[in-house]
Amino acid sequence: MTRLILASQSPARTKLLSHAGIRHEVLVSDVDEDAVQARYGVTDPHDTALLLARAKAEAVASLPEAEGALVIGCDSVFEFDGEAHGKPYTADVARERMLRMSGSMGVLHTGHWLVDCRDTDGDTDGEGTDDGAATARGTGATLGSVSSAEVHFMEMSAGEIETYIATGEPLQCAGSFTIDGYGGAFIRKVDGDPHTVVGLSISTLRALLGQANVGITELWTGGAVDPADVRAE
Repeated sequence: MTRLILASQSPARTKLLSHAGIRHEVLVSDVDEDAVQARYGVTDPHDTALLLARAKAEAVASLPEAEGALVIGCDSVFEFDGEAHGKPYTADVARERMLRMSGSMGVLHTGHWLVDCRDTDGDTDGEGTDDGAATARGTGATLGSVSSAEVHFMEMSAGEIETYIATGEPLQCAGSFTIDGYGGAFIRKVDGDPHTVVGLSISTLRALLGQANVGITELWTGGAVDPADVRAE
């Protein structure tokens, strides 16, 4: 059975994969993002997202638990007025950002990095292992891609911003907002893959898996959200 490990502690990313019926495990990386950026000196938001996604994926891929699996690392960076914005962490930073973002537009970059940790000498003759199961050969692939989407914000009042900050939601989100929570009320439209704004593009994941000779349907559990549960009445 093909194993996919998500190298992220983000509840939104694992929820997204679960709702898409994609079987996965979660193994959190111990990456110091500030140290990684200081080491490489990357300032471009697009490249920073990819760099941090790669650092997370490779950190988890080096662990014994990742042996025989595919590891996907992700990181999101919000670009606004030519500046890169990660998580604000504090109310003051979130407030300053949201006041500037009100009625404006920015670009959310989500970097994806896939590492194939499967044995490159896997059994491909159909005879299988001792338990009779065939083992797919790994490709040794380590590759990445960035998915970007324009996010257009509605005008936000000072009161709405304060109430939103009080929920705590924007403090742990790249750019101080999220589309799949309270913050969705302030997003007028998204130009691009909306999953990118959540933090993981399913279509980008499919493309990366394809380059590692894995079809995304191999990871389907049959447990995707029932359309009847989300259909508008």
